[in-house]
Amino acid sequence: MKKNLLIIYLLLLTGVAEAQIRLGQSRYTSKEPVNIIDLSYTSPKKYRIASIEAVGLSTLDETAIISLAGLRVDDQITVPGDAISGALKKLWGQGIIGDVKILVTKIEGDDIHLLLDLTERPRFSRFDFTGVNKTQEGELKDKVNITGRVVRDDVLNTAQRNIRDYFVGKGFLNTEVKVIQERDTTLPNSVKLRFDVDKKSKVRINEIAFDGNENISDNRLKKKMKGTHEHARVYIFKDLVSRLIKANPKNISNAVAKRNPVTDEEVKAYINRNFKLNFFNGSKFVKSDYRDDKKAIIDFYNSRGYRDAEILSDSVFRFDDSRINIDLDIEEGKQYYYRNIEFSGNYIHTDEELQAKLGIFSGDIYNKEKLDKRLNYDPQRGDDVSSLYQDNGYLFFTIDPVEVNIAADSIDIELRIFEGPQVTVNSVSIEGNERTSDHVVMREIRILPGQLFNRKALVRTIRELSQIGYFNPENIEPDMRPNFEDATVDITFQLEERPNDQIELSGGWGGLFGFVGTVGLTFNNFSIKNIKDFSKWRPLPVGDGQKLSLRVQANGKSFQNYSISFTEPWFGGKKPTALSFSFNHSVQRQLNYYSTTNFGEELGSFKITGASVGLAKRVTWPDDYFQISNSLQFQNYSFDEYGNYFGLSFNTGNAKSVALNTTISRNNLDQAIYPRFGSNITLSASLTPPYAALNNGLNSESTDQEKYQWLEYHKWMFDGSFYTPVMGSNKLVLSARTHLGFLGSYGDKTGIIPLERFVLGGDGMNMMNFALGQEIIGLRGYENQSITPGKEFRNQPNAPVAYGGVVYNKHVMELRFLVSPNPSATIFLLGFAEAGNNWGNYQDYNPYDLKKSAGFGARIFMPAFGLLGIDWGYGFDGVSTTSDPNPGPSGGMFHFTIGQQFR
Repeated sequence: MKKNLLIIYLLLLTGVAEAQIRLGQSRYTSKEPVNIIDLSYTSPKKYRIASIEAVGLSTLDETAIISLAGLRVDDQITVPGDAISGALKKLWGQGIIGDVKILVTKIEGDDIHLLLDLTERPRFSRFDFTGVNKTQEGELKDKVNITGRVVRDDVLNTAQRNIRDYFVGKGFLNTEVKVIQERDTTLPNSVKLRFDVDKKSKVRINEIAFDGNENISDNRLKKKMKGTHEHARVYIFKDLVSRLIKANPKNISNAVAKRNPVTDEEVKAYINRNFKLNFFNGSKFVKSDYRDDKKAIIDFYNSRGYRDAEILSDSVFRFDDSRINIDLDIEEGKQYYYRNIEFSGNYIHTDEELQAKLGIFSGDIYNKEKLDKRLNYDPQRGDDVSSLYQDNGYLFFTIDPVEVNIAADSIDIELRIFEGPQVTVNSVSIEGNERTSDHVVMREIRILPGQLFNRKALVRTIRELSQIGYFNPENIEPDMRPNFEDATVDITFQLEERPNDQIELSGGWGGLFGFVGTVGLTFNNFSIKNIKDFSKWRPLPVGDGQKLSLRVQANGKSFQNYSISFTEPWFGGKKPTALSFSFNHSVQRQLNYYSTTNFGEELGSFKITGASVGLAKRVTWPDDYFQISNSLQFQNYSFDEYGNYFGLSFNTGNAKSVALNTTISRNNLDQAIYPRFGSNITLSASLTPPYAALNNGLNSESTDQEKYQWLEYHKWMFDGSFYTPVMGSNKLVLSARTHLGFLGSYGDKTGIIPLERFVLGGDGMNMMNFALGQEIIGLRGYENQSITPGKEFRNQPNAPVAYGGVVYNKHVMELRFLVSPNPSATIFLLGFAEAGNNWGNYQDYNPYDLKKSAGFGARIFMPAFGLLGIDWGYGFDGVSTTSDPNPGPSGGMFHFTIGQQFR
């Protein structure tokens, strides 16, 4: 054999008995001539691999590639044979090789020398986008993470599809994505990509049409489609004008003469085609939402007794370039009713007990959704068939409804029960509480080791963990691991902590007047015990559930307020008894704004210094949602040349008060920030000793300084808030609230004091109109403090009229829609209607004479800043004054709120 370079292609073709190995082009070259040698595949021969080389590599390692081929020096192989074909398959299978040939460079006796002639696939170095904005580009980068990967068609196709799906999900159904590859000269064997995105116009849903729905109207079915909505349209006038232009006068006269009647259905159909107010719902088409909405339609039919209802066909077709239509063909079937309802397998509870819990009787419309809730879990009532068993340890209890007979329009149901053994809680553990100490979480858990399993206690535990505010209420999940053989269950509460400390920071510099603004810090998970342990400082000591609040508020020289409060929710560590302390100092000054020589000089001041200590305790009667709190409060009111602001006859002096505050409250809201159901009811009373009755020298003719040296009053406040989900939705909630306040005296010696009165109107916040010694209540749609008796005589020295009301009423209705449940930024929208009024004496009190308003707004809760809100309200009534006894409506205005506004 000549010592020439012999290059032999092993063309392995399945199903071919004989082939020739021909000379081919290779990156392995020689200056010597090469002959074409014909080999017969009918005579395979065994060889020993004497050497293996690989060429054509730029970034891959030669030794690693040879190893991947599965060929080694000294291996015995048959040529042609499976060893060579297997090596080719292995190299192709890695997906990193663009082309591969196995060449024979030399044969010496039984030794064969092999060459792997490879073409390495290029790699993606970087990529960018055209046709998208910065926000979209940032989101798309997560969906097209291909840097460093080998260039393959499947990778490109997947990236292309992900980009298109992203925009299709946003309603751009006609999106086109082109991929442009360019060689990257800065890196070896690399290419850079450009995704050219043409979103085109957003495709909206023009019309949703139903066929076959004889018993349930189109509009009711459309309301069940939560994610698929028609685009807003008002075509009625356009359609009428168009028809009039095209109409023949003769045809019009003939139609009038015939007086053809128009049915109600025709009128509804015409309005539906041409009139759709849908401004608050998006009309983009999303396949996943559409699929869920079709299921929701069938579920709705099932809940109305149409158990056989089905969607025979549906079509989504183009109406024009930017709109589509949807047609659904429905077969309703018959409406069914329950006939016989029987229980089997029940030994612990009688049929009568189970039937009472079920609450479904013979003759009721067949409703699968209601049946499932009443059997397994009804979140609104919490009182179902399963609760009878699972609240008493029967964790393995199951109940299976079986339709045993269907005759005409009636269904017989057999409810087959498996009761199982009573289960004991073996262990309870928690996970995810990185900042909060275990004992703070465990003291809120109502289901404990050694107790029988209790579903009600489990649900209550989830509610309590949601209420304390340290964890994301949407992600509190109990992981239950029951053991049937031992009749035990291990429960682990999976928690996701969220930041809950808050900072309130706003301000500026008012020149001559100084600092204007607020600085406030609230630490909701503070720990005094961990002050010495610097490892628990994040950035302050945390973990024990204590609350520390510090706040400074100022309006230049005219107003300053300093407050500090501390609460230990489990005083003593064994019972939920909260101990709280607070201290507050406020000063309001009257400044000279009129004199040029003494501008800004202090003319007088009013100061309040107060402190309180309180105890609050959870009680179990009438139920364990109740709490009773008592606090003792001392306040000193100091006047220094303050004028006649409160209608007092003196402008310098002191008044003091010691009041016992008692509050009875019941709170069973499911969560604090966006409650979906439950109520929060509070009744509080503030009572001072009857100083006048104890002082025989005091009478109605005494001076104000004598009467009010020690303030004597009783104040009663009632607040009730109720929340109900609308149509079973977790996002749409109706909130109804009512607030009442009464201020009274023990007798005629002092009458009702001029302090601690009610000020109504506006956003309910003590912002720039700082008011000390008063109860500030909001009423949207009206100016701040505008609905306040005595406001016209404020600061008039010759008109000693008390500023503020002694009785107020306020009632609110809100419809709330949850936009984002994200714990880092919970957002909801609201529409409201409210009414209230404020009276200066009980003779004028009329609970039906209310100032009404309506509007809309938005709230956003961020853990660092609390609840922030903006509302636009329109006041329908005027606020009369002596100068304008018959004013017009208050009109529209914006209001801003910080924190929960309960009144």
